[in-house]
Amino acid sequence: MTEPAAATPPPGCPAHAGATPLYGPRFQTDPGQLYRELRAAHGPVAPVELAGGVPAWLVIGYRELQLVTGQPQLFGRDSTRWTGWATVPENWPLKPMMAPVPSILYAEGEEHVRRSRAVTDALAAVDPYELRKHCEELADRLIDDFAGRGEADMVAEYAHRLPLLVLCRVLGLSEEQAPVLIEALHTMLDGGPDAPAGAMRLLGVMQELVAEKAEYPGEDIASRMLAHPAGLNHEEVMRDLRVLLIAGQQPTSYWISNALRLMLTDRRFAASLSGGRRSISQALNEALWEDTPTQIFAGRWATRDTRLGGQRIAAGDMVLLGFAGANADPSVRQADGRPAEGNRAYLSYSYGDHGCPFPAQEAAEVIATTAVEVLLDRLPDLRLAVAEHALVWRPSAWVRGLVALPVSFTPGYAG
Repeated sequence: MTEPAAATPPPGCPAHAGATPLYGPRFQTDPGQLYRELRAAHGPVAPVELAGGVPAWLVIGYRELQLVTGQPQLFGRDSTRWTGWATVPENWPLKPMMAPVPSILYAEGEEHVRRSRAVTDALAAVDPYELRKHCEELADRLIDDFAGRGEADMVAEYAHRLPLLVLCRVLGLSEEQAPVLIEALHTMLDGGPDAPAGAMRLLGVMQELVAEKAEYPGEDIASRMLAHPAGLNHEEVMRDLRVLLIAGQQPTSYWISNALRLMLTDRRFAASLSGGRRSISQALNEALWEDTPTQIFAGRWATRDTRLGGQRIAAGDMVLLGFAGANADPSVRQADGRPAEGNRAYLSYSYGDHGCPFPAQEAAEVIATTAVEVLLDRLPDLRLAVAEHALVWRPSAWVRGLVALPVSFTPGYAG
């Protein structure tokens, strides 16, 4: 991927303190090793550099990440505070992930409470039993498409498609829009030169959805948000639906594929390939600890000069939430480096007021669990079709997910 021209960092910013780049083959291949080196060199808060030479602070300490996300008075969500806007080019590919737009993602205080209430209530109205039924039907349908071949790509043909098809149904979108949405999501989150165009395509789909549901409401999240007592206008609903789509599809799809990779490469989970439900739950839990789908989130912005993890953070500095690094913090690991069995204290859903609401967490778990269970019921001898070292990870600073997960299996019945 061609990197954009480097921005000139202001004096005293983290780029002048031995910042480590969060891009390139080394970061893409083994970010875990990079986090260990950062921790050894800088502690729980490290100076890093995003594509284009843009400086930021990466929080990889478990306690420090909780402090940042739990203190909005010190680390705000409104990205207009960032002092770096004056130095990044207009076509900076990571701009769509942090440009100040009026959505629930960047709202603060009472405005965030108002918008969050509408989103949470709309999500809470989704029946988990109906959701699981939808997941089972859609999973079976997707598996039918490749079951007779004896081989498939679990990313493109299954893990990416299933969560999005489920989300389309509960949000009020048509399934025909799924391919456009997947392409737009990948384009935006990979942070390449076409990222702004991908972001605009997503917004356009949400705009059409809101216009349709305003005229013809139904039993879906979009309609419930439009009718909510919080009184969100069409622009607000449109932008918050886009947040829901991005936050629901990408992490869930990579959670599924990362768990499958673990189950196919780690002998501790061999029993799950024979229908062992407990090991499926273990694999999903461990995937959040070891390969959490959203590895870095952008982010927070310091409201005033402060100190964090031994670093001096200036007002307006960008602070990135390093979920993957924080989950690997030795302070929350056992002596052998593994999380305690059944430990669900991972920070994969973030923390604090802007953390993923419980109804969304519950829905993601239903989708991921059902996806793996149905797949292994249908194809119990699933196996990796390439060497583990041949698997390629997506070139994104934000998500941890495979480009492809080729598998083989005994051809089964395709309905």
